[in-house]
Amino acid sequence: MSRLKDPARLLAGRRALITGASRGIGADIARACAAAGADLVLTARDATALEETAGRLGAEHDVRTAVLAADLADPAVPETLWQEASAALDGPEGLDVLVNNAGLSHPETVDQLEAAHFDETLQVNLRAPALLAARAGTAMARAGGGAVVTIASAAALRPLAEHYSYSVAKAGLVMATRTLALELGDRGVRANSICPTIVLTDMGQQVWGDHPDKAAPMLARIPQDRFAQPHEVSDVAVWLASDAASMVNGAEIPVDGGYLVS
Repeated sequence: MSRLKDPARLLAGRRALITGASRGIGADIARACAAAGADLVLTARDATALEETAGRLGAEHDVRTAVLAADLADPAVPETLWQEASAALDGPEGLDVLVNNAGLSHPETVDQLEAAHFDETLQVNLRAPALLAARAGTAMARAGGGAVVTIASAAALRPLAEHYSYSVAKAGLVMATRTLALELGDRGVRANSICPTIVLTDMGQQVWGDHPDKAAPMLARIPQDRFAQPHEVSDVAVWLASDAASMVNGAEIPVDGGYLVS
């Protein structure tokens, strides 16, 4: 029998840190987590956008919110961000959920690859979230448990042309998440990855949705013949963070309309 008392409030009483929360998928995950009852610490580089999002979500859903402006390209940030976020909501072990969402991409072919772009992509998309997850997971284990949700990509599991650095970084992050699941699962910490195809955020719409000729070859590889909407990623993130997924650990969940099996 399910232990869930209110499926609409799957995260009631939980405290979550969401990276890259100022726009796109991260902002929508923040919305979904707040609607599910979670108190939030939101982080990204754009402090103004974070404050607006935090204020609106706190008022709409009656949850506590805090904002930490941070740049994951700074090598020192992952080592301190979890402690700062925990202090913002209840103290040194005060968070239950990490959603590792922040990322960037420099689309370029292999023969055009710039070393600086490769280094930056690995810093933001692999080193920073992997270190943050390790610190967060360790703290959660000491406190009795928690959930790490990694926003990876279908490109972590199936190579994508013109995304060499991005695919390498996301594949590494998936393996880091699996390792967390293996090492910390017996201490109550679950770690899982979400692997979306193209998501029609505002940026995704500009790059793909508004260019049917560019989108057509990609859509032809997706059996559902469409790209994902932000809420379709956010709903899975909430589920993975909640007790509804209490036996899901070390998994990669495609949100891709069948792209990975086509």
